[in-house]
Amino acid sequence: MQVTISPGAISGTVTANPSKSAMQRAVAAALLSNGTSIIRNPGLSNDCLAALDVAGKLGAEIKRNEDHIAITSKGVQPVADEINCGESGLGIRMFTPIAATSDKAITINGHGSLTTRPMDFFEQVLPQLDVKCTTREGKLPLKIQGPLQPKNITIDGSLSSQFLTGLLMAYGASAENVTITVKDLKSKPYIALTLQLMEQFGVQVKEEHFETFHFGKRQSYNAGEYTVEGDWSGAAFLLVAAAVAGKAEVHHLNTQSAQSDKAILEALEKCGAGLLPGVFTVIVEKQKLQAFDFDATDCPDLFPPLVALAANCEGTTKIIGVNRLAHKESDRGKTLQEEFGKMGIVIDLHGDEMLVHGGTGIKGAVVSSHNDHRIAMACAVAGLTADAPVVIEDAEAINKSYPEFYDHLQQIGGIVKQQGAASLTH
Repeated sequence: MQVTISPGAISGTVTANPSKSAMQRAVAAALLSNGTSIIRNPGLSNDCLAALDVAGKLGAEIKRNEDHIAITSKGVQPVADEINCGESGLGIRMFTPIAATSDKAITINGHGSLTTRPMDFFEQVLPQLDVKCTTREGKLPLKIQGPLQPKNITIDGSLSSQFLTGLLMAYGASAENVTITVKDLKSKPYIALTLQLMEQFGVQVKEEHFETFHFGKRQSYNAGEYTVEGDWSGAAFLLVAAAVAGKAEVHHLNTQSAQSDKAILEALEKCGAGLLPGVFTVIVEKQKLQAFDFDATDCPDLFPPLVALAANCEGTTKIIGVNRLAHKESDRGKTLQEEFGKMGIVIDLHGDEMLVHGGTGIKGAVVSSHNDHRIAMACAVAGLTADAPVVIEDAEAINKSYPEFYDHLQQIGGIVKQQGAASLTH
């Protein structure tokens, strides 16, 4: 599918899409609970649909209603011997330890970029918890057989916090007087989100400095109601669109959220955008924008919107945290350099640093999403202030996290032409 973004001003109001990070965690907690959980404002992106499918194969009964999803479960009781996490990195890293709480042999698979992501973490860690685990040379498919026995364990948190999320949630179902110790944890806010959600479903973990996570007396997950908050990762693109091309108000954003990507507000403030955050709404208005320095180590998903922002700022912006980008849907550092290069924006990569040379003017061009949802959205935002239309190839990549993105961009004044759009909300 091809999408063409024409230059134009942004103006209007839009409601943020549901957080896929919170949605997937809520589905996992509902699966681990006994009873019926109601998830309101559910996300229906590809990653969220994959999570629902996995929960169903692990024994939950899923009912989709107009305004909520009901998940009825008696804990993990697999009804299939294979689960597929689609392209969701969080999905596979979270559901693997959860699936291992059962004694059934299960094959865990995925597709697209997930087949190239490293999975040897599980081969190193799960056998320490009495789970048999094999991979295909460190890649998918994963074959596991539990049941997982929670024990005192030390893990490396430098590759991704998502592995820890999976262990924490799996431990929550049966752990007693054990501690998970983590070295060099990245993306701490995502672990804060995990702990917040576990507590909402009745399981408390004693955390110290995001280095030790202690489970005391045995607990169990309780079914309940959960409303998925708006997604800061997706909303970041709308907020940047307003900052570079006009004015917009984005609703359903919790400024007290544990989501790490709300740090986009800090970047917008640093570059001089007009910013008015409310309790559940944020207004952003274009002002004269200056280059800024930003550390995105704990929020690597912000790199694409930050690059679209920096391209519109006078001077050279420095963003730290490039090392976190290699194992995303694409090698995001290089992909941003390549695609923004086509639009006349020079990006230098030096180890963990990215330098974006802004203020030179964005050129109209034909770019590729590399089947990466965040690259597609970043290029779309860049198109708003280009000197000619920007055409995005493989633009349907947004379905992974934010199927409504082009519609929402149009809602706030973006000039968006979709060709082959029937596949947009498949």
